[in-house]
Amino acid sequence: MTAVTTLDPATLGDLLMVAGDPGFHRWHHQVTRTGGCANPVHLRGWSRTSDRTTGQTLHTYSTADEPGGRLRLACGNRRASRCEPCATVYAADTYHLIRAGLAGDQSKDVPGTVRDHPRVFSTLTAPSFGAVHNRPDSGRCRCGVTHPDGDEQLGTPLDPDRYDYAGAVLFNNHAGDLWMRFTTRLRREIAARAGLTQRELSDVARVSYGKVAEFQKRGAVHFHAVIRLDGPEGQDAPPAWATTELLTDCIRAAALHRYTTITVPAEPEAGYPDPWVLRWGTQLDIRPIRAFGAGEDVSEQSVASYVAKYATKAAETTGTLDRRIGELHELDRHGVPDHAQRLIRACWDLDAVLPDRRLWAWAHMLGFRGHFSSKSRRYSTTLGALRQVRADYRAAEQREALGLPDFTDDPTVLVLADWQYAGQGHTPGESLLAASVARDLRINRETAREALAGLRDTGEW
Repeated sequence: MTAVTTLDPATLGDLLMVAGDPGFHRWHHQVTRTGGCANPVHLRGWSRTSDRTTGQTLHTYSTADEPGGRLRLACGNRRASRCEPCATVYAADTYHLIRAGLAGDQSKDVPGTVRDHPRVFSTLTAPSFGAVHNRPDSGRCRCGVTHPDGDEQLGTPLDPDRYDYAGAVLFNNHAGDLWMRFTTRLRREIAARAGLTQRELSDVARVSYGKVAEFQKRGAVHFHAVIRLDGPEGQDAPPAWATTELLTDCIRAAALHRYTTITVPAEPEAGYPDPWVLRWGTQLDIRPIRAFGAGEDVSEQSVASYVAKYATKAAETTGTLDRRIGELHELDRHGVPDHAQRLIRACWDLDAVLPDRRLWAWAHMLGFRGHFSSKSRRYSTTLGALRQVRADYRAAEQREALGLPDFTDDPTVLVLADWQYAGQGHTPGESLLAASVARDLRINRETAREALAGLRDTGEW
């Protein structure tokens, strides 16, 4: 926690007031339940649980008895830049979702046999919009300098005046559409190699995937995807002709096929005389996924960890803002780097030309408006299902603490409630205390994880 002596008097006074309040322990309990959320939602209201047949009141709750008369709930924001504790939960859920589709998990209704299906980890990148500062294998950039890791120049154009900023933000804006075209073409490629029509393919095989978007330092989005070949029901065994090699060849062919392009018409009157032909870049990375413990870099666990890592990050990693932008003058006030500013200004300019693409509304995402992470229906479980399990566990824990029976599906039980939004966030002093709670919870998780790993290594678990 920040040293008390370094705090400004107002923050210090607020912290002492919160810590000295008679309801501090209840406040601390609420914040702990949110995981130390940095921006909790406040609710006011009440709930009453009663027996329909007898009219007996089984349980009542009111926020009138809570500190400040409010109940605090986690904001649930997936962005690490906005709320690290909630982003950690989102990353953990994404990890379990992706890994269940790779190794199977009976608790999530995914059979362990999916481990034997053809599956690859594929990265689809953006094409070039102009030369940028980079770190090639030779070590020296085209500018003649060997850039150290973390250099702010990495990813920025060698010649900003010749860089295709309009093409870059339009690619980001259409990336979701390009992904849909890619998956459609992938099914056609698989059917062609199997000697089947597309309708016949759906009777014997299905393509399943889970993906996440990542922003490169140059501000272009690319997709990391786990792609799996299943039987017709999804998660069941694929036909004998379905191999990892066939899947790899089909992915490469689909990504580079002329069908997997989108043409944005020219707008000569607006200063754009040439159409934009948007397609995936030629730098495809497709690697088979090996079982955990097989001594491979691309293992089930490493892939799930990699996808989960980027599920909580977005365009703010390039220096742009992590919220919608109201006016261009905000960019200088918030110190947005020149390259990101040029991309945002391109969104501003193109928004008047292509209003249906809503480029200015998504300027903080450098034009990207698709789902940041998504999966096919049969890949594995859903984030909603994982959250429901957690909610059910919390509800059962609460019932046990109150000594109440499990009346989840009991039609004789009536629950009445009235909730109202009452604000969001913490005071300065509360923020420091919540950050301390989040840190303690993180240390506890890391300690438990290390202890579990030690038991696995010694064979005691």
